[in-house]
Amino acid sequence: MKYLFLIFLFLSNTMPQIPPFDWQGHRGCRGIMPENTIPAFLKALELGVTTLELDVVISKDNQVVVSHEPYFNPDISTAPNGQPVAKGSKLNLYEMTYADIAQYDVGLRGNPNFAEQQKLKTNKPLLIEVIKAAEDYRKKHNLATFGYNIEIKSEANEYDKWQPQPTVFCDLVYKTIANLLPFERVTVQSFDFNVLKHWKKQTDAGIYKKVTLSALVSNLKGIEKNIEDLGFRPEVYSPYYKLLSQEKVNQLHALGIKVVPWTVNTADEMAALKALGVDGIITDYPNRIPR
Repeated sequence: MKYLFLIFLFLSNTMPQIPPFDWQGHRGCRGIMPENTIPAFLKALELGVTTLELDVVISKDNQVVVSHEPYFNPDISTAPNGQPVAKGSKLNLYEMTYADIAQYDVGLRGNPNFAEQQKLKTNKPLLIEVIKAAEDYRKKHNLATFGYNIEIKSEANEYDKWQPQPTVFCDLVYKTIANLLPFERVTVQSFDFNVLKHWKKQTDAGIYKKVTLSALVSNLKGIEKNIEDLGFRPEVYSPYYKLLSQEKVNQLHALGIKVVPWTVNTADEMAALKALGVDGIITDYPNRIPR
């Protein structure tokens, strides 16, 4: 019996393990907490996500700020004087120091598109603050390790206006990650393929340690064209979920690419996509994940 146990133990340690399904909390959990804020990320961890999905932009003083837009969204933002940020006003975060950015509230007013979202006072945090808060929470609550899916919010027509060039942007994000996290826990994603190309080039040159690279896709070009434009096969292909079919999931898997669609917000849609064989799902509502 002892020998049978040892054989079982050996086989269980040497056989390839089936990777867990990757439930990603979109902007933390935008459906129920103010997006891209520390309370949202901690709530997502409480609800059992395996990856925190978030967006980053750059401030005037080269701080990596967690924010979906490079400006204050007037639907959710309140100025330091207590007044809502005016409609049509785009306060450029790339022209503001983080000390100024931190004075604005992005949670008290809630979000008109997410009725369940809790209203609370909170601001746009730095990436370093999010990671430290999440890691402290993990240790305090004895959680399993989780991933970080960091979207570099970049558009070619915004270089040097609303953001730095991809080379500078990537370097700033990389340095933050390098000081705080094991690289195997990090995914970097972007709709801007110039960002992913630069990151891959730096990795191939040995300048960056390897992270998972994910191609975000919302266009109708098709898988072959998008991979051709990217110039390499990413580890993850992350399309808008309505662009997927069984054939496309199979095609991507045949290329050795994982599939993680966004943003999937109903239990029925989650179940349908899991049935297609996707490798993970990005959702605004981690509380709706089927248990």
